[in-house]
Amino acid sequence: MTLVVATLVLGVGTFAFRFAGPVLRARVELSERAEKLMATSAVVLLGALVATQALIVEQEFAGFARPAGVLVGGVLAWRKAPFIVVVLAAAGTGAGLRLLGVP
Repeated sequence: MTLVVATLVLGVGTFAFRFAGPVLRARVELSERAEKLMATSAVVLLGALVATQALIVEQEFAGFARPAGVLVGGVLAWRKAPFIVVVLAAAGTGAGLRLLGVP
């Protein structure tokens, strides 16, 4: 029962955050500098998340296969390849390197 209540509260909270964005966007005026800083912050945050997830597993270096797969996926995404190609190429690169014995 507790899990159901927690899930419902989390769902309502998530919806409230998602709903608040467009509603507040029309009412709050931000400076151009603030908007540029927020856009840059989002990119930096996403980059840090990708780096930590690709390079570290249980506080140790993840090996070379995973970062290589992420690098391949990142390059393909940057070159605007279709999403399925990006995912399959990244997974295939990591799996292929591990199959060859690269950690």
